[in-house]
Amino acid sequence: MEFPLVIGLNMSHAAQMVAAVLTGLGFGFVLSRAGFDRADNMAAIFYGRDFRVMRVMFTAIVTAMLGLYFLDLAGIMPISQIGLLPTYFVPQLVGGLLLGVGFIVGGYCPGTSIVATVSGKLDGAFFIGGLFLGGLLFTIGYDAFAAMHQQGFRGPLLLHEYFGIPSGVMVFLVVLFAIGALAAVTRVETLVLARLAKKSEAS
Repeated sequence: MEFPLVIGLNMSHAAQMVAAVLTGLGFGFVLSRAGFDRADNMAAIFYGRDFRVMRVMFTAIVTAMLGLYFLDLAGIMPISQIGLLPTYFVPQLVGGLLLGVGFIVGGYCPGTSIVATVSGKLDGAFFIGGLFLGGLLFTIGYDAFAAMHQQGFRGPLLLHEYFGIPSGVMVFLVVLFAIGALAAVTRVETLVLARLAKKSEAS
């Protein structure tokens, strides 16, 4: 399914590819400038020292959510016309946990490892190698994972549909959650940095 704005703007295939490349380059540049091309910056969230990852991601999620919500209300970009991946609760839960473990161990997620590699970071390249190896092993051994891979199928599912509440209410609740979470991690970050400063002075 084509992206609704592509249909609305009647973009040619060549224009779509150019737009995709420029968007990708811009996204990578922003991630690099935010410090997402360094494993220590990425892993710092797990030690409470630096929550830039959470701030950037929450800001991006809320911005995209509000944009899609109001574009849908205006009829410019109907959500029903956007291709959504199906929901599989069990494999996506397992995959999320594995991604989290890889994040802690390697200091990157798949996207930021590419940014790191392009920025000349060797550890980013090793991380990408691990992604390819993991994908290869999963493909080769898919028969062993097939049953689990299909568990919890719910089809394309939006958050407000899952909880059975209006989309506007869900948008409002997510915004409140994001604001509260960002305020909480700012407090945690301040306490952790203050404690580290005291230890540094004592030593």
